[in-house]
Amino acid sequence: MRGERRLERLTWRRLTLLPAFVATALLITWLWFRGADLDSIARNALAGGNVGVRLRQHIELTALSTFFVLVIAIPLGIALTRRSLRKATPFAVAVANLGQAIPSLGLLVVLVFSLGIGPGTAVVGMVVYAVLPVLANTIAGLRAIDPGLVEAAKGIGMSPLGVLGKVELPLAVPLILAGVRNALVLNVGTATLATFIGGGGLGDLIAAGITTQRMPVLVLGSLLTVALALIVDWLASLAELLLRPRGLEGTS
Repeated sequence: MRGERRLERLTWRRLTLLPAFVATALLITWLWFRGADLDSIARNALAGGNVGVRLRQHIELTALSTFFVLVIAIPLGIALTRRSLRKATPFAVAVANLGQAIPSLGLLVVLVFSLGIGPGTAVVGMVVYAVLPVLANTIAGLRAIDPGLVEAAKGIGMSPLGVLGKVELPLAVPLILAGVRNALVLNVGTATLATFIGGGGLGDLIAAGITTQRMPVLVLGSLLTVALALIVDWLASLAELLLRPRGLEGTS
């Protein structure tokens, strides 16, 4: 019954509208490329499966950085809402804010001096840049819970870990998932800058299009980045609907 209710939230429009739009845009782009008169420089930039390799690298950078964001931000957000560490919350949020206050390209350049050039440095920079939404939403979601519910759970003999797992986290899930969704989209965009520190990704196509002044290469790299961001946001929105706890179906 619970599963059926969750599946009912996935209307045909949610499931098909955005993927159909993205697929149509990619099909139009593919047809345009088939008819385009590409010179040798543009063909070399796209040859040898280079587009597929860059797309795979971009997805890997996004997935890996988001994984580390979740591993760091959610446990830290939980810890900062416990009584013993609440006083440290403003400091931790201020540090997380620094990650987004610094321009993303500048942050990557600073990290190069200490970590060197490569995908690993790009992942570290993306994690620093995207940790704030998940951390802030985890803290906000847990703080928004009615203290009476927590006290009632303790009153029936639940342990602190039980209260966290069965009461607090389920109620905070919507806000946490919203933060994860923001972090995913941020990481897709930030991953394009990995090209400047040898991290690969679709940014390589965009940079190649700019440096060689080949508009088709630039358009393809940009369009694939936008398409990936839209698909990632769509998948995250479906996850929000499916993982929203029962009893919160009416909230948006």
